Amino acid sequence: MTTKEHSKKLTSNNYYSLEMDRQYMSVSQFKRFIECEAKTMAYLKGEYKEPTSSAMLVGSYTHAAFESEESFNQFIEENNGSIFKKRGGKYQDYEQADLMIESLKNDPFAMFAMTGEKEQIYTANLFGVDWKCKIDNINHQHHFLSDLKTTQDIHKRYWSEKYDGWVSFIERWDYVLQMSIYRKIIEQNTGYLYTPYIVAVSKEKQPNKAVVYFDETRFDFEYEYTEAKMQRIMEVKNGEVDPVSCGKCDYCKSKKKLNGVIEVGELIYAQ
Repeated sequence: MTTKEHSKKLTSNNYYSLEMDRQYMSVSQFKRFIECEAKTMAYLKGEYKEPTSSAMLVGSYTHAAFESEESFNQFIEENNGSIFKKRGGKYQDYEQADLMIESLKNDPFAMFAMTGEKEQIYTANLFGVDWKCKIDNINHQHHFLSDLKTTQDIHKRYWSEKYDGWVSFIERWDYVLQMSIYRKIIEQNTGYLYTPYIVAVSKEKQPNKAVVYFDETRFDFEYEYTEAKMQRIMEVKNGEVDPVSCGKCDYCKSKKKLNGVIEVGELIYAQ
């Protein structure tokens, strides 16, 4: 699963396929390995499929609104039953998404940050491994890329073991890592270092929004972090070592068998 001649070309139709996930590393797959090796390997072997959540569908709905009118209408048609109530009107989550979409569309600066080509696919070899990515928006004229992210509150803080401190939602969900990898992949394809931005919008009653940039020094940490993890991940992915179970995700809980007791104090540490 390292560099090689791939049997099929990566396209928008097969980008999310199991076959392409086996052939390529991606930011989402990397994050899945970090979260739980056992679940990720079960997925790659075709033994487990992550259920589609309501939050994921709402996120896709919001993204489709900025991709194209055709994509948005197609998404609505394909997910009509999840979006609309039988008695008419949209479910609350989608009404909220419409407010978020309207808030961004009424903001010229936010819309400029999302100008460019949509859903572009790129591949590159990083850390000795073939990667794929699909960019929300890339502007070749101004050499920037942007990614739309929705969140509960753009100013909410989270505790992070990775960064050993309080962080924003962008660090909490590894969006710095995502943009650092995208930036490196695009550099290999174009010869230019593009500037990445996050266009953030909140799920509050009155949506808040921001266009977020990254200090250059943040990328160096993410590259070091990714490189340090890659050998272990590829050994697991290639079947050279057994995957470790996190013990906490839905997949691991479904496979869990009790073989003893634990003391109260172990509840916040035990897997």
